[in-house]
Amino acid sequence: MTFKANAISLEQIIGEYGLPGLFLGAAVEGETVVVLGGMMVHRGILPFLPAIVAAATGSFLADQAFFFLGRAFRHHPFVRKQQSKLAFAKALATFEKHPVLFVFAFRFLYGLRTVSPVAIGTTSLAARTFLLINALAAAVWATLFVSLGYCFGTAIEKMVGRLPRLEPIFLGAGVVFFAVACALYLRHSANSRKG
Repeated sequence: MTFKANAISLEQIIGEYGLPGLFLGAAVEGETVVVLGGMMVHRGILPFLPAIVAAATGSFLADQAFFFLGRAFRHHPFVRKQQSKLAFAKALATFEKHPVLFVFAFRFLYGLRTVSPVAIGTTSLAARTFLLINALAAAVWATLFVSLGYCFGTAIEKMVGRLPRLEPIFLGAGVVFFAVACALYLRHSANSRKG
């Protein structure tokens, strides 16, 4: 049997793991998983409101983690190097023009979703302000995409067929969790040395 034959689809993961699968998928992958969660709600596999809560919470926590990585490492050479890249510079430029609107809308902007919370973390925006706007935006985002999957899931499935496989998502999740763990460890070590 080839590896592809054994690969797990997004649909199988959410079908088997339910709300925790939707939570993780929303944190790591984004809209595709959340629309699929809405399709699962339509099929009666997942309950509507808990699906929205799982998706919103996954997205919220991932973006909070990226924000705090940007905040903790804003003077690190790696982050400084990222600031010269087009997506990072575009995120910062847009943030400077409309800070509150950008914090609310970045998760809806293709190509800026992952880099934006890191970029915002390098600014002087208060962490509490980011947290509040991020929470509201995650709730709106999750409600929108779960509802799209619920209302148009059958049509979407006919148009695109089966949804993508999960190998890249698991790899990405592993990298993200490893990066967060390293960041938290380094920050704890730095605070221990100061105290």
